[in-house]
Amino acid sequence: MGSSDTRPNILFVIADDQSWPHAGAYGCTWVSTPGFDRVAAEGVLFEQAFCSAPQCSPARAAALTGRPFWQLAEASLLAGLFPKELAVYPDLLEAHGYAVGHTGKGWGPGNWKAGGRTRNPAGPEFNEHRDHPPSEAQAGTDYTRNFLAFLETRGPGQPFCFWFGAREPHRPYEEGSGRRQGGDAGEVVVPGYLPDDPRVRSDLLDYAAEIAWYDRHLGAILDELDERGELDRTLVVCTADNGMPFPRAKCNLYPDSCQVPMALRWGERSWGGHAVTDFVTFEDLLPTFLEAAGIEVPDHVVGRSLLPLVDAQRSGRIDPARDHVLTGRERHVHCRPDNRGYPSRAIRTDDHLYVINYAPDRWPVGGPDSYYADTDGGPTKFLMVGRRFEPGIDRLFDLAFAKRPAAELYDLRADQECLDNRIDDPSLSEVRARLHARLTTRLRELDDPRELGSGDAFDAYPYFQGPWVWHDRIPGFKQIGAYNHL
Repeated sequence: MGSSDTRPNILFVIADDQSWPHAGAYGCTWVSTPGFDRVAAEGVLFEQAFCSAPQCSPARAAALTGRPFWQLAEASLLAGLFPKELAVYPDLLEAHGYAVGHTGKGWGPGNWKAGGRTRNPAGPEFNEHRDHPPSEAQAGTDYTRNFLAFLETRGPGQPFCFWFGAREPHRPYEEGSGRRQGGDAGEVVVPGYLPDDPRVRSDLLDYAAEIAWYDRHLGAILDELDERGELDRTLVVCTADNGMPFPRAKCNLYPDSCQVPMALRWGERSWGGHAVTDFVTFEDLLPTFLEAAGIEVPDHVVGRSLLPLVDAQRSGRIDPARDHVLTGRERHVHCRPDNRGYPSRAIRTDDHLYVINYAPDRWPVGGPDSYYADTDGGPTKFLMVGRRFEPGIDRLFDLAFAKRPAAELYDLRADQECLDNRIDDPSLSEVRARLHARLTTRLRELDDPRELGSGDAFDAYPYFQGPWVWHDRIPGFKQIGAYNHL
């Protein structure tokens, strides 16, 4: 590999649990993201970007493989294993001469060794250097120094592929840390599915402070590449793996669950500050990176390269075919009898969100016996559970934690936060039928076991976390790391 290699570097930046509106580039004023905003201003801002599943492990697996989570067997679930047979873009780029590495959180949580791999699918780990974040709850990984350490390992002129996986803003948070760092609770925009309560506002400020900390490292890395004269040679993609860790957000299929921030910068090729409204997904990342590097995209890849949207050099809807996206979920943590999940699929268009819940008899985020464990713990959750019978909070509690019907339909033109299920509205019956047919047909075309009659396989795959304090209260199979032969 000589210095004449002109292929781009690839820097993939992924936050942990950040919903799409929460960046300055989207007009959010109470979350500070100058690093992300720079990428958006000097490149392309995607206004309708989505993860494959609103959970860490399967979302990251989809980004790595270019395939929807339901095609990934044991890697389709949180805290599963990652089969070595699944081709991932860091390995493909490394095979073509790229230096590869990651810092922070790569693929996970889960057990990649159990899948027969010798390293994390995101690449070799660079996590030696530690930092002193302003909150005691933060991981303290010095992402910037670890990136610089990685750069020292590559050969002269060798292009790199680096995964910067921030551990922020994943919980837990140090309560009150956002306020102590200068946040103003009065500026916080509380979504309609959460109580507008001082404790909730403080919790959202703590979340914002975590985002700001990770973004400072992003800014430092961009500056370092700029000083080295390599920024314009680097294809930068910034995003987050799923929505924020609050009730009715992460681990659901609503807008703040699956819609994520995303911006792309690649020197003059993406120059201009464009805002694209095409629906894009994590499956599109692998073909984007391989095309940029001049590598043939494998036939099994479902995603499509984002580079045609970049090359259009304009805002709005570029590709008329990118008018929808499919998302879904299976098991998250072990919080139901026999370690079963909550199988759901959804189709999102400009105007509507349609959701199929395949097992409406189950608790969507775990039941009372697990303290609704599919929703991350924190002040907002504790408030909603503790005050669930109070007028006003009772309805929000039910939206977040109660059992749901077999199907949901939301009119995004009037209800962007999906608070009013219109599934039985006769005026939307044609919309419901059309979306149901489109969703189920496409899922069958994409070999989704849930639509092909073999969806029980998702409940049989092993789980590598726990045991949790509530496990003794949940009947049935609960063996960590073993297959559940239903």
